[in-house]
Amino acid sequence: MTAISDCFETLGHNHECALIPFITAGDPDLETTAKALQVLDQSGADIIELGIPYSDPLADGPVIQAAATRALQRGTKLEHVLEMLQGITPKLRSPIVLFTYYNPILHRGIDKFLQEIAAAGVAGLVVPDLPLEEAAGLLEPAKEMGIDVILLVAPTSDAKRIEAIAHSSQGFIYLVSVTGVTGVRSQLESRVSDLLKQIRGVTEKPIGVGFGISDAAQARQVKEWGADAAIVGSAVVKRLAEGTPEQGLSAIAQLCQSLKAAIKTSTNTPLD
Repeated sequence: MTAISDCFETLGHNHECALIPFITAGDPDLETTAKALQVLDQSGADIIELGIPYSDPLADGPVIQAAATRALQRGTKLEHVLEMLQGITPKLRSPIVLFTYYNPILHRGIDKFLQEIAAAGVAGLVVPDLPLEEAAGLLEPAKEMGIDVILLVAPTSDAKRIEAIAHSSQGFIYLVSVTGVTGVRSQLESRVSDLLKQIRGVTEKPIGVGFGISDAAQARQVKEWGADAAIVGSAVVKRLAEGTPEQGLSAIAQLCQSLKAAIKTSTNTPLD
């Protein structure tokens, strides 16, 4: 069993929903990224998604794009991120999932890339621009390395495609809540509830919902709709970037704690 599967199994026994915060590596710097991983791990995160900065982040909204730009301007590279992770992952309870685009993987070579991230303690991989039709070349070698490749279901996916993605995805299924890029939104689309039911009808794998969750009420909403995980990106990235690094770390700790409290409590408990 992989670290991600084990995490979901433990949470499932306790009828808990997983919290998966996202941050961008190298924003504002890798030292702060290392501290942020530990802060999130200690503040209620169950799995942590770490974005590798990329120059053409097609799936990312303005907040995460800006964070990636700042990280790249500081010279952040994959090898620097992996070196940092080697020292941090042994200290973390939460499995690390890397979010990266496919071109850097191909440029490095799939086998070499997988070997390097496995050595750094990475448990999973999200590649938003990897189509299902081309996924086998990454899925099979990743499975041999014990790394889960988590595939995305878009709101526009038809029933046949949803079933195929659900069959192939490893660790959990990433349901994109909106058509478009990542970002903070004032409300979630109600069709997410129907999509969750549709996916649940073809698989028993855990389902995480991301793109647009920004506060405790929205995290609780996706839990009530039946999600196994709430994935929160832009709201965390935005808070980490505001003020000094110390202020940013304090802000993401508070947000993470409030999000986890919301998805652990009963539905009739008022939110702050």
